[in-house]
Amino acid sequence: MTPTRSKIVEVIGVPLDLGANVRGANMGPSALRMARLHEKLGVLGYQVDDAGDLNVPVRETISEKDVQEKYLTAIGKACKTLATKVETALGKNRIPLILGGDHSIAIGTITGVAEHFHKSGQQTGLIWIDAHADMNTPTTSPTGNLHGMPLATILGHGHESLVTLGSERIRINPANVALVGIRTLDALEKDMCKKGGIRYFTMREIDERGMAAVMKDAIAVAGTGTGGIHLSFDIDAIDPLYAPGVSTPVTGGISYREAHLALEMIADSGKLCSMEFVELNPMNDLTHKTAELTVELIQSALGKSII
Repeated sequence: MTPTRSKIVEVIGVPLDLGANVRGANMGPSALRMARLHEKLGVLGYQVDDAGDLNVPVRETISEKDVQEKYLTAIGKACKTLATKVETALGKNRIPLILGGDHSIAIGTITGVAEHFHKSGQQTGLIWIDAHADMNTPTTSPTGNLHGMPLATILGHGHESLVTLGSERIRINPANVALVGIRTLDALEKDMCKKGGIRYFTMREIDERGMAAVMKDAIAVAGTGTGGIHLSFDIDAIDPLYAPGVSTPVTGGISYREAHLALEMIADSGKLCSMEFVELNPMNDLTHKTAELTVELIQSALGKSII
């Protein structure tokens, strides 16, 4: 199967910001649509089928019990629905494009991708581009916020209700996971990252070796022996100079051109099957700068080239 041969992109919005303390990421899907996402993908020759947004509750409508558990039930329900939608889209030979939302939604997205490949006996490759490792667990997280736990969760370490969301307890083989661009980790999270069996590339490694060399290795990790590659892109991986509109900005990140190069190389691999872009926070954006950049990056991931 060569997923990128499909010329149909199914857009799925997940207006969820329950996984973080900072509010505003729930407006990300709307901002990307208003940044002419559909029009710009159409220019590349893609048919865009917008499935709309998942019905996600806002904080003001959630019970106090759910608030105390850091919205675990609400996030789990949204992720379960998302997993089904993603699996269905892949089954129709479409490219699911998930618009976040905070990064906790990746639990649902990746569950759906892994379920799809599991049915044909294949593994799922994962390239996770992020300033943070998102490898916290309920016992290591300083805050308990779920947007800091999704990568650990899809590797089988986390809340039982989320770890068992799909038919397979551990949905992704750590050997097929490449984590790119990390530069700020919690103390206990560092140990989890080192011992988790994944391949990680810090900003220092990108500085020393260059993005091209790093992405060549990342694609090999995620693409060798797998049915396809899922891209999970947290916009805060990019330096706030270029992408100010995120919930948790961290200086010293990926540059504008490095971000495009990374996605251009993933497109060139021919193995991209699905992707999500998360943590866009229009409340913090400047003149729609980050939303417009994100749409440009999606174009690069889908094959836009200079010539």
